[in-house]
Amino acid sequence: MNSHADSPPPRWLENDVTAGPGGAMTDEVGIITGDLTLASRALPDGRAHIAIQYTGAEEWYTLTGSPAPLPPDGPAALHTDVLSRVQRGGGAEAPR
Repeated sequence: MNSHADSPPPRWLENDVTAGPGGAMTDEVGIITGDLTLASRALPDGRAHIAIQYTGAEEWYTLTGSPAPLPPDGPAALHTDVLSRVQRGGGAEAPR
């Protein structure tokens, strides 16, 4: 997903999150901080694309490390894990 993409399709898992100190790392603009929205979507190849934006903004960015491998527990488990990572901050990335 590039920085000028439209909103993610409805089948994406999406949650608002406040980034912890050090924020979240994106491929396009580096670290972003503050109130963010995280969206993830399973891909047919067993991985998930993870996008993040400033809450209320139009631009979406790729969370560094995305696409990430889906865990055995599925897309919701990955999404929850990434939400926790962003809440902790420290330049959060997707699991590899």
